Amino acid sequence: MTVEQATTAVTIHTRGLLFDMDGVLVSSLNSVERSWRRWAERHGMEVDSTVRAAHGRRAIDTLRALLPEGDHAAELKAIEDLEVADMADLEVLDGVMPILTALPQKYWTIVTSATGRLARARLAYGGVPVPQSIVTGEMVEVGKPGPEPYMKGAQILGLPPGDCLVIEDSVSGAQAGHKAGCKVLATTFLHSADELTAADWVVHSLAGVTVTVLGGDRGLMLELQSLRG
Repeated sequence: MTVEQATTAVTIHTRGLLFDMDGVLVSSLNSVERSWRRWAERHGMEVDSTVRAAHGRRAIDTLRALLPEGDHAAELKAIEDLEVADMADLEVLDGVMPILTALPQKYWTIVTSATGRLARARLAYGGVPVPQSIVTGEMVEVGKPGPEPYMKGAQILGLPPGDCLVIEDSVSGAQAGHKAGCKVLATTFLHSADELTAADWVVHSLAGVTVTVLGGDRGLMLELQSLRG
C-alpha cells in the first residue's frame, strides 16, 4: 500500500529566480561520487566518508577540510578535471527545460557551488540555457550555507534579495537562501521535506511548477503543489 502525501496549492509572486544547479537543473550525482572516489583512492583516503564530505558544498571547502596542509589550488584542478571528464550519465531534471526556455534571461540566473568551468561544462552537456552572468564557487569568499552566493545572485538580477525566490535541493543551499533574505522553494532530490526546514515551500521536482511572466513590472507568478507551507 502506498500513502499519498498531502499537498497544498500555492501561488508565489516574485521578481526573480535564483536556481541552484546540481539537483535542481541537472543531476550529476553519479559523476560527483565517481570523481571523488577516484580522488580519495589516489590519496589513500577512506572513500565513503570522502564522498559524503563532498556533497552540498564547494570543492575547495571540502579540500581544505580533508587536506589542511595540501596544495588546494592543484587539488581543485585535479578534482575539476575528473568531474569535467565524467559526464556520461548527466541528466537534465524534469520540468527544467519548459521553464527555462520560456523565461526571459532578465528574470533568472544560476547560483552554484561548482567552479565556473565545471558548471558551464555540465550545463552545455545537458543543453541547458545559461545566462550571461552566473554565480560560481570561486566568486564568493564563503560558500553555502553562507548567504553570499545568493546575495550575489540577487545583485546580478539588480534586485534586493527579498524580491528573489531561491530554488534549491540541499539543506545548506536552503539555509543560504534564507540567510540571504530570499524566499526558498526546495525540491526533494536529496532530502525529505521534513529535513528542508529552511525552505518556505517544498516540491518533489520542477515538473509540477508553472511559471508565468506577468508583464510590465509585475514580475513572475509560480503555481505549484507544495508538500509543506
